[in-house]
Amino acid sequence: MTDIAFAPLSRPASHKGLFDAEPLFAAAGMLIGLSLAPTLVAMALDQRQFLGENVWLKPVKFQIALSLYLLTLAFFARWLPAGLTAQRSYRLYSATVVFAVIAELAWISGAAMFGIASHFNVGTPVMQGIYSLMGLFAVLLTSATLVHGIAIRRNSRTGLPPALHLAIWLGLVLTFALTLVVAGTMASLPGHLVGTPVSGATVPIMGWSREVGDVRAPHFFATHAMHALPLAGLLATALLPQRMASRAVWVFAILFTILVTASFAGSMAGLPLIPEF
Repeated sequence: MTDIAFAPLSRPASHKGLFDAEPLFAAAGMLIGLSLAPTLVAMALDQRQFLGENVWLKPVKFQIALSLYLLTLAFFARWLPAGLTAQRSYRLYSATVVFAVIAELAWISGAAMFGIASHFNVGTPVMQGIYSLMGLFAVLLTSATLVHGIAIRRNSRTGLPPALHLAIWLGLVLTFALTLVVAGTMASLPGHLVGTPVSGATVPIMGWSREVGDVRAPHFFATHAMHALPLAGLLATALLPQRMASRAVWVFAILFTILVTASFAGSMAGLPLIPEF
């Protein structure tokens, strides 16, 4: 097992394409991205509103987010230990993750079609059961960042500069840890808002409330640790000596965690991230 896991790559990891190291995640991410087209057509033709927004806006947001999520994992998969993705247990796990992603999207799109809430809809035992199941699927699909983060951390043959290697695996692990806390707490609330808005003022594009606490803001930051930290690692590697670059990544990771924690505490206290003036 050890010999297989640390066998030399057939070609440099940095030269691998999205489909080389993790074809399932790459294909699923691409297909979900392509599925945006019919959803956008539905949004243009169907003018029904739910809570002040077009009913198809939420499926569009989740299609973008989950497509980016899978494609990011497929990109980072080039630095997994050689042979890992060929193992039967890994293939079964990755297929389960993709199934969870598709199930989430199917439920969210179906709810849009019927004009009902896909989240916080626990009015009947059936809806409560579906909501709980979707929560389990959400944890399952998010766990892929933890699995990839630990595997990349253990791979000493990535060929990456130390600071960038650190930033990638740390960003993936933080994505799982922070998202689990923030999203798990949000799922236990009656809704994503803490407080009752009056005017309905929101942050453009993001839709976060500017009047009361909105847990979607820290949730957004938490899930993008997998992008923010590698970008910080890339900059640190380019601008700083090796030892200082690794220290800079640790400092950025701490500051990023403080950002998520502070915005999460603020939203739970009913405070908007960007107040209305």
